Amino acid sequence: QVQLVESGGGSVQAGGSLRLSCAASGRTFSFSRYSIGWFRQAPGKEREFVAAIRFNSDTYYADSVKGRFATSRDGAKNTIYLEMSSLRPEDTAVYYCAAQLKSLQGLSHGSVYDYWGQGTQVTVSS
Repeated sequence: QVQLVESGGGSVQAGGSLRLSCAASGRTFSFSRYSIGWFRQAPGKEREFVAAIRFNSDTYYADSVKGRFATSRDGAKNTIYLEMSSLRPEDTAVYYCAAQLKSLQGLSHGSVYDYWGQGTQVTVSS
């Protein structure tokens, strides 16, 4: 079992920045075994892929956040980060992190993930 806990959400004005954290725990968890994805869901909309960092450190981003968001990980803290800058009102959503046991599957579909966090709210005002 893997547990994921997001934090760092909040309210910010357009153009501002936030850093989300996803703390991972569990007897079997390690970054060498799991890829981590970030997703978001706005009210009335479907969940969408934001970013991911594969077990081999490769990173992937949705076109809508490229150049504005960056994901990274800290092995000593078992924590994954999503640095968000130049935030826009359309970035408002609940953000989730998810873990996928080591595989070469695509990381942009939520169905391939094995574990999910509870989510953290990000609100960007204009």
